[in-house]
Amino acid sequence: MTVKRSRGAAAVAVVVPALVMSAIGLWGIDRGGMWRDEAVTFQVARRSLPQIWHLLHSVDAVHGLYYLLMHPVLAVRADEVALRLPSLCAAAVTAGLVAALGARLARPRVGLWAGLLYAVTPMTGHFAQEGRSYALVAAGAAGSTLLLVRAVGAGRAAPRAPCGARGPRGEWCWCVYGGVVAFTVLLHEMAVLVLLAHAATLALARVPRRVWWGWGCAAGGVLLVLGPLVLVSSGQAGQVAWLRPPGGGAVEGLLRSFTGPTRLVLGPYLLLIALALRPPLARRGELSLPAVALPLLLLPPAALLAVSRHWPLFDDRYVLYALAGAPLLAAAGADRLAGAATLVRVPRVRYAATLLGVFAVALAFVAQLPVLRADRDPARRPDNLAAVSAAAARRMSPGDPVLFLPALARRAAVAYPKGFRGTADIALREPGPVSGTLYGRETGAGELRRRLGRLDHLWVLAEPYALRSGWYSPEPAEQVKLALVREEFVPRAEFVRKGSVLRLYVRRPAAAGGEGEITRGPGTPPGPPRPARP
Repeated sequence: MTVKRSRGAAAVAVVVPALVMSAIGLWGIDRGGMWRDEAVTFQVARRSLPQIWHLLHSVDAVHGLYYLLMHPVLAVRADEVALRLPSLCAAAVTAGLVAALGARLARPRVGLWAGLLYAVTPMTGHFAQEGRSYALVAAGAAGSTLLLVRAVGAGRAAPRAPCGARGPRGEWCWCVYGGVVAFTVLLHEMAVLVLLAHAATLALARVPRRVWWGWGCAAGGVLLVLGPLVLVSSGQAGQVAWLRPPGGGAVEGLLRSFTGPTRLVLGPYLLLIALALRPPLARRGELSLPAVALPLLLLPPAALLAVSRHWPLFDDRYVLYALAGAPLLAAAGADRLAGAATLVRVPRVRYAATLLGVFAVALAFVAQLPVLRADRDPARRPDNLAAVSAAAARRMSPGDPVLFLPALARRAAVAYPKGFRGTADIALREPGPVSGTLYGRETGAGELRRRLGRLDHLWVLAEPYALRSGWYSPEPAEQVKLALVREEFVPRAEFVRKGSVLRLYVRRPAAAGGEGEITRGPGTPPGPPRPARP
């Protein structure tokens, strides 16, 4: 009877956080527009499989598996909600897996608290509504961590024949573990750092040699699978050239992202984590919750930060999966804090302690509700391509020529073509699906000059930095576009949307050599007229 009750409590502890995460993720999931990274997923995953394969040879190989997974999803329904639903489902699964880890390594109420804490963390809610791979990677990392615990055969609920045992069963468990980790690192290669966390867990637990052998074989298989992806993606390193070495605030920013950005949550959260870290972290041959959660929380971000001081690769989304360690430690600390009350063998007291912990998580949710609400605003993203497309539709007429500066500014037209319907993309030679590129291949300098030579006006949709006088593109094609627009046209009107500038140019009069006066449209910040250059 006690075993059945314990299993029932563990099941509730897993299901409730998953449901809460689903509810939080569904709230505002249709926020009215995609931003640039989501738009890449949307346009690539809707291509044919040969076209996706063609693209991955030149760009975005690191996201190739994710695009292939999204291909059938968007084939069923191609809209913003469908784009984000896999991330939402993955976040809900991760919340349940975090709860399962807590229940297995400690007790059901620890799992319940940890899963709920994970669900109400704003960073988790943010990536649950992103049409990118990071929530799926977090689910894979949490699942592989649970499989590691099962493979070692640790925890109160260890099976009669643990996976760490000798024989076919042990080998099978390590194969499953290796398969999940391999799938996860193919979703995003930065997830390989989870192996570093798992190795530290085994070292803290001082597991026997046979466990190290099983884990080493699985980890070696993962590295072999990852090798070809690393070789291809290293040739596409220019995609992360925008990253900079992390500054002094990177650690604090990551800490607030993992635990909660508000002081009302951050202080108690850190106190509970400190309570969970009372030594010893683990006993010989047995995995404890701190020995599993602490390396997961610390080592992947620390390793990436250290590497990024010399080779900038750090972005907090690349280590989203490490967040799972924080709620596990905080829940373990809360369990120790509630230990005095639960020593009394009265079921009502135990239930009251569990409900008190749930109430505390609810207070944390209320404290962070303004952050969660603000995150549903499309303006919180770097750009809103739907708004850019709508602005273009209101101002451009069928047949109007449009030039994208640089070529990646074409993403608004690719994601939301309705706003550009009937316009003439003056520089485009081959569209992206045909050319195996994200934004198409553009015509040469001579042909572009010929096309521009017969125009009396031109719309330019540009990234804001491309219109600054000091901007210089290393791409010869972009230099040609800049020079031609500067030589032959003057600006007449400008409309600004976050992340994009839509500017109308007219042909420069033969006798004119001065600067043009810009008429500013709605949404354009006030200021002095800009010079007549892109």
